[in-house]
Parts: sequence; C-alpha cells; structure tokens
Amino acid sequence: MQGVAIFIDAEIEDQAQELRKFFKKLGAEISEEKSSKGIEDDLHKIIGVCDVCFKEPSPHTVEEIDAVLNSVVSIIVSIPLERGENLILAFCEKMTKAPDQTLARVCLQSLWRLFSNLEATSPLRYHVYYHLVQVAKQADQVKEVFSGVEQLKTQFTQCPPSNEQMQKLYRLLHDVLKDSNSELAAKVMIELLGTYTAENASYAREDAMKCIVTALADPNTFLLDPLLSLKPVRFLEGELIHDLLSVFVSEKLPSYLQFYQNHKEFVNSQGLNHEQNIKKMRLLSFMQLAESNPEMTFQQLQEELQIGENEVEPFIIEVLKTKLVRARMDQKARKVHISSTMHRTFGRPQWQQLRDLLHAWKANLTLVQENMKSVAEAQVELAHKQ
Repeated sequence: MQGVAIFIDAEIEDQAQELRKFFKKLGAEISEEKSSKGIEDDLHKIIGVCDVCFKEPSPHTVEEIDAVLNSVVSIIVSIPLERGENLILAFCEKMTKAPDQTLARVCLQSLWRLFSNLEATSPLRYHVYYHLVQVAKQADQVKEVFSGVEQLKTQFTQCPPSNEQMQKLYRLLHDVLKDSNSELAAKVMIELLGTYTAENASYAREDAMKCIVTALADPNTFLLDPLLSLKPVRFLEGELIHDLLSVFVSEKLPSYLQFYQNHKEFVNSQGLNHEQNIKKMRLLSFMQLAESNPEMTFQQLQEELQIGENEVEPFIIEVLKTKLVRARMDQKARKVHISSTMHRTFGRPQWQQLRDLLHAWKANLTLVQENMKSVAEAQVELAHKQ
C-alpha cells in the first residue's frame, strides 16, 4: 500500500485556504478566509467539514477526493506533535465515516499516508493504526493492513503501545477477522489472552470465551491443547465452555454427541454449528485413533466415527487434505495404513516418545559411523597390501 504523502508545493497557509474554498463549494459550513488564530485553527475547521466530500452526488472523482485528503494529511504532519494530537484523532474519526467501499479505500490510503509519515517514536501511530483497521474492514482490505501478529509488532518497535491499548487493538482485529479469516482471528485471540497475567486473568472471561469459540469454529485449527494452559482459560474451569473445549482437546466423537445432547441450547447460543462440530470431532477422533493404530479397517472407522460405508473413502481423502495425517488407503483390502499423525495433545507421554525417537536416531547414527570407520580402515589396509 502506498505510504508516502505527496506534499503540495505551496505554503501550508495557502493550502489551507484552497481547502477552505473547496469544501465551501461542496456546501460545507466554513469560511473561505484564513483564520486569524493560525494554521492549527484553520486545520481544525477543515477537518471538521472534510467529510462533506463523501456526500452524494459528488461532482469530484475519487482521484480528486484522494488528492484533497492527501493535502490535509500533508498539513497535519507539519504540525508539531505536542499540538497535533487532537487534530490527528479528529481526522482519523472522519475517515471512518466513508459511506461506501470505494470511498473507504480512499480514506484507507489517506490514513496509511498519515501513519507512515508520523515519526516512528510517536505514540499517535497507535491511534492512527487502530482507525486504519476499522477503515480497512469497511474497504475489505484488512489483509493490506494486518497480515499477522509479528508483522503488527514491527509497526511499533520504537514506541510500543500500553498493554491495555494492545488488548483493545487485538479485540478489534478479532472482530474484523472473525468472518473472513477465522484462523488468523483465533491467533489474534490467543495473543490477546497472552497479555493477561495471573493477577488480572480473572477479568478476561469474555475474551477467553471468544478465544475458545473462535478456535472451535475455525475449520483449520486442530491443535487446541495449548488453550488450556492460558491463564484466562484456566479461570473458566467448571464452566460449560471449558468442558466443551476439553472434549475437543482429548475426547472422541461420542463424548461430543453426549455433551451436545445435554447442552444443546448452550452450544447453539455460542454460535457454533453442530454439523461443523461433528465434522471436526471426526477428524480429531481419527487423529487420536491413528496415534495407536498404524492400521485400521474401514469397518472400524465406520463404527468409531459413526459414518456410512460409502462415506469412509471420502472422509479419508478429507483427512489427507488437512495434512494432519500421512496415510495410504488400501481399497481392495478396505484398510488404511498410517505413516504418521499430528498429536492432538503434547504432554509428558509425547515428550517421552520424542525422547525415545531421538535416542534411537542417535544410536543408529553411532552404528553408521562405526560401520563407515570399519570400511575406511579396511580400504586403508587393502591399499597397504597392494
């Protein structure tokens, strides 16, 4: 996204007067004359009416509106930081008033220029970015502004926002991402919960519930065990949402079906889709079965996953698409052979298994090394004899 403001080759007082005239012609309640109180008062009044260019029908093209807003930005960044805070916040608020997607994209460009032209040490960058996310949602261009938590943190390396500010921003990002990118929304919520400490985790109940629901609803999130270690999630122990999460973490399909039968209204009230939940639980159940069964018959899968005979092969294909499990179907023998699987939980038994694998690998490497040494010695001895 274009970030550098294009500064107009004119004194800012003259720019301000031209802007006054422009907005006056559009019907704004503003005088064409310069303010006797100086450029800051001029800019305050200009920002107050700049959204008049969003009104329909507009006699100006999108490019012309973009140029006008760019002129406003060029004046804003010329004002000393200590006197420009209210002006910047007022301009950001106006940019969120775009009535349609096209104009929202124009506003997004203006805010991005403003953000990019503020000093990296300016605490106002946070406020501009917060409004950038809001406008990006309106413009359907969130991915242009936010691509991940690490990318977000690089925006504020020289002036990190407060913990409370980041929590507010993570909540906004989750809200704008939940319908378009549930996987990224879930990561944002996990990051949000990570900002709470043991002292204030009890106040994060709503955030924790949103995090769990988002993760459960995301069709691409299968490793749910880490959520249980988050402090705000721990405070939900004993509540239905925590019980439901525990089912998805370590139980099989029958446990979910029993939970749903007992708490149908609760599951539906969380906005979770029962059929999607069943689909996910089947995948998770298959992963758990694959951990201890290197070979399974189609009949076994029918019984464990509660699916019909003609659904087994399509199900296995869906599993392979997720890349959670490496397997091969033997359609003639009606079996599936498991090569490897991702673990649903990674606790002490999994660490022990990994330790055993590493020890075996080390032993094999030692054996190979000794064999290579023996071969080398034999070749040297043969060379001496010759």
